[in-house]
Amino acid sequence: MKILILCTGNSCRSQMAEGFLRAFDNKLEVYSAGTNPSKAVHPNAIKVMAEIGIDLTSNYPKSVNEFLNQTFDYIITVCGGAKESCPIFTGNVKHRLHIGFDDPDEANGSDEEIIQEFKRIRDEILRDFFAFYLKMKKHYI
Repeated sequence: MKILILCTGNSCRSQMAEGFLRAFDNKLEVYSAGTNPSKAVHPNAIKVMAEIGIDLTSNYPKSVNEFLNQTFDYIITVCGGAKESCPIFTGNVKHRLHIGFDDPDEANGSDEEIIQEFKRIRDEILRDFFAFYLKMKKHYI
């Protein structure tokens, strides 16, 4: 099963989703990418995932262009806010899904309030991607 998770910057949500799917099942071939990749994975995404035992320190943002010539079983977009437009993948795909989340990088407030927003989004990604994984596993694996 080959899965690509798409977002705009590939620094927060798509990286966390990739980390979760890899943690659920190491037999899955999981990638994440963005249409406008950031320079690095967001430090708060790395921090909140490390708190639950998932290491994103070796991850890095990638361009969707790197994957256009590949075939995927699933393409999942994770953009959520009305201000964002999710990328369109023009490659060969069996199933396209959208599982949207707010962008934690847009959080305002104290450092603690911002971390809490990253944790909220992390927990939503865990919930929704675990549900996706269970459904996918039941039907295809």
